[in-house]
Amino acid sequence: MDTIYALATARGRSGLAVVRISGPNAVAAGLALCGSLPAPRVAGLRRLVWGGELLDEALVLSFAEGASFTGEAVVELHCHGGPAVVGAVLRALSEQPGLRLAEPGEFTRRALENGVLDLAQVEGLADLIDAETEAQRRQAVRVLSGSVGQKVDGWRRDLIRAGALLEATIDFADEDVPVDVSPEVLSLIDRLMADLGREAAGVTAAERIRDGFEVAIVGAPNAGKSTLLNQLAGREAAITSEIAGTTRDVIEVRMEIAGLPVTFLDTAGLRDTEDRLERAGIERALARAEAADLRLFLTDGSPLPLEPVGDDIVVLGKADTKSGCSGLAVSGKTGQGVAELIARIGDILGERVGSAGALVRERHRVAVTTAIAALAESRAEVVRDDSRVELAAEHLRQAVRALDALVGRVDVDDLLGEIFASFCIGK
Repeated sequence: MDTIYALATARGRSGLAVVRISGPNAVAAGLALCGSLPAPRVAGLRRLVWGGELLDEALVLSFAEGASFTGEAVVELHCHGGPAVVGAVLRALSEQPGLRLAEPGEFTRRALENGVLDLAQVEGLADLIDAETEAQRRQAVRVLSGSVGQKVDGWRRDLIRAGALLEATIDFADEDVPVDVSPEVLSLIDRLMADLGREAAGVTAAERIRDGFEVAIVGAPNAGKSTLLNQLAGREAAITSEIAGTTRDVIEVRMEIAGLPVTFLDTAGLRDTEDRLERAGIERALARAEAADLRLFLTDGSPLPLEPVGDDIVVLGKADTKSGCSGLAVSGKTGQGVAELIARIGDILGERVGSAGALVRERHRVAVTTAIAALAESRAEVVRDDSRVELAAEHLRQAVRALDALVGRVDVDDLLGEIFASFCIGK
């Protein structure tokens, strides 16, 4: 592979910038700039000199092949973060033979190709970089730490065991097999299907943690929706006015509630109107409210413009102008009841994400549902009166291939090893 280099920290003026070099010539490139490198995984202060000119004094780290983020030899230069310093260091590296600027994501891609990370961990790393809330961070760290791979490794072991049992009856059909393998095979398949089904069901919740929830504020004109949105946002996100129909478009404010990313939607007041622009805003409001994960109905006690469903919240608005309010009441103007409303929303959304498991993406769900379908086919073959073991084993191999997208390939040696170890067949 080529030796690549790039700025590993964000561009712009900063106190520190990290330039990473990875590949077979990384050590040589570091020596050319520093004269000497500290021992692997030991930081050392070095002068960076190129063309007889001092570029910077930097903290230098080196990592041996097989013990770095990419799995290759890596040198990191922790320079001062001024644009001129970073530019000078990158130019010096560009002038060295055998080095080239890294492509987007290439360091992580090499980590994947070298077996340092699996594909799910790569996705977890991307999610961790993009994480804005505590729930997103926790989920991304869990995936990056290898939770998906650990889960799938367990599924692999069960698949290999079930496949090995079936393969034994095929390969040694003319000989006495010690036991009837069908009960154990069926037990393994049933347990796998149940486990995979639970994980597939939890993907939607995990995606919500990553992508966020939408909460639509719905109500009649002048119900106080925009004022409440501004109170939630802590700023003037929406124009407020005593004139009905002020809000014509959907205004969005993103914030964090109970560690979850939540986008509040301030929608147009719902009423019958002849104003063409206002009517277009109402139609858009209805569409967004229908698609939202949760609807917050702000009312003055009169009939609601839409029917609440499920966990939708109905609150009395403009509580500062009313006395003796029963139930949940809020005032966007004074903040009365807003903390209680936020807690209520957090409880509802937190309960929805409680089912999130190890799998966090649609790609993961597709892989496990494909495996479930293959397992169902395998089970059907095993329980037939004229059990077609060959087809059952093939469907198990299809299940393995479906999970290969998450953890890698299961080869024939794995099956043979399990067969010999389990049945002590060695002629």
